[in-house]
Amino acid sequence: MQATSQICVAGLATMGQNLALNIARNGIPVTVWNRSPDKVEATLARAGKDWPMRGAHTPQQVAASLVRPRRLLLLVKAGSPVDETIAQFLPVLQAGDLIIDTGNSHPDDTERRSRELKERGFRFVGMGVSGGEEGALNGPSLMPGGERSAYDELAPILKQIAAQVEDGPCVTHVGTGAAGHFVKMVHNGIEYGDMQLIAECFDLMQNVLGMSHAQMADAFAEWNRGFLESFLIEITARILRATDPGTGRPMVDVIVDRAGQKGTGKWTSEMALRYGVPAPTMHAAVEARCLSARKEQRVAASQVLRGPSAGKAPAALVAAVRDALYCSKICSYAQGLDLLATADAEKNWGLDFGEIARIWKGGCIIRARFLGSIQAAFGKQRRLPNLLLDPELGGFLQQHQNSWRKVVALAAEHGVPTLAMGASLSYFDSYRRAVLPQNLTQAQRDLFGAHTFERVDRPAGQMFHHEWP
Repeated sequence: MQATSQICVAGLATMGQNLALNIARNGIPVTVWNRSPDKVEATLARAGKDWPMRGAHTPQQVAASLVRPRRLLLLVKAGSPVDETIAQFLPVLQAGDLIIDTGNSHPDDTERRSRELKERGFRFVGMGVSGGEEGALNGPSLMPGGERSAYDELAPILKQIAAQVEDGPCVTHVGTGAAGHFVKMVHNGIEYGDMQLIAECFDLMQNVLGMSHAQMADAFAEWNRGFLESFLIEITARILRATDPGTGRPMVDVIVDRAGQKGTGKWTSEMALRYGVPAPTMHAAVEARCLSARKEQRVAASQVLRGPSAGKAPAALVAAVRDALYCSKICSYAQGLDLLATADAEKNWGLDFGEIARIWKGGCIIRARFLGSIQAAFGKQRRLPNLLLDPELGGFLQQHQNSWRKVVALAAEHGVPTLAMGASLSYFDSYRRAVLPQNLTQAQRDLFGAHTFERVDRPAGQMFHHEWP
């Protein structure tokens, strides 16, 4: 077999197939491999004869098909399948060859693999890919981390297959080490927050404002023409217009209210706790999915636990719900970027937050007009301490906080949960205050455990203990 392929895609589930087709469609010779040979043949059939794609059924055939240094792109399930696939290919690869893991791998695993492979002379890139099946085929957002030289070698391919926006392809060298998978993990945590906030708006509009599905769809479609324009708002309008062909009911109403999760949102929450970064909106989004999973318990509880009795609120408040959503969204992104900044300070990845916002503007699930405002914010101040301190975005929160507070209070009055929206508001109120009640917390810690405390009238860092009565 003559070595002509520039890259091999290993793992041909739908995402892998689509990414391979994207590569071939752009004129880049690609080899495809899968443990199941039928997936190889199916992918070749989709490509046809006009695109430069060839199939391989063994690691040896893959190695023989690739020009040196070889590039092996893995799109397999995170965890042990990644390690097993790497182990399967290492005997046929040579020092200097490049392995790219594009699954949703945990950053800790990426650091370990990078270290182990480097010791054996191989290069490793952990690359986040966002955009789902459609993005993989037509242009995803790509977040590669690792050595800069490895990215430079891959860049001609990645720039062609990535989503394209007005200021370039949605790919950049995110940073060294596990930066790519860490950024993708936080992207998914933000995605959890976005989806939960939209779900809470749906709940409010339906059960407090008394809006029909058509009215809600119209509202989301209108929001998608303004500052909330985004992929998730767009598809929410589409979902609310869909009808179940079997029953004639709104499609969303025949779907069980039990949300699944694959782990990346939970990892983001765990990482925020590890680094001591406040991320209440993302925590709430994960917890909301966990609560939704307790369907049987909730059904039983609904028969014995009663909420408040309240009439419908006027539908005219829909603009307030829109503003509350945007305010909450700003806080959610602020938390995600704070986590990135804190991890970057420890790991020295070299993250560029304006560039990260730019590559999220196309291809990925959280693509939105709002990301242009984040890009501009970091363009004005590269090391902005917190997104809330940007004059435009922080100004929006201050100008529209009355609507935000009204919506959260209205939800509480009607017994409608706003885990994420309420968490965002509390985050804003905590961050904007010079004094919080944790002085009492420190007093308690000192009383029962002699943990000491700082005094407001002494230099920071000096610790004191009080003999409590």
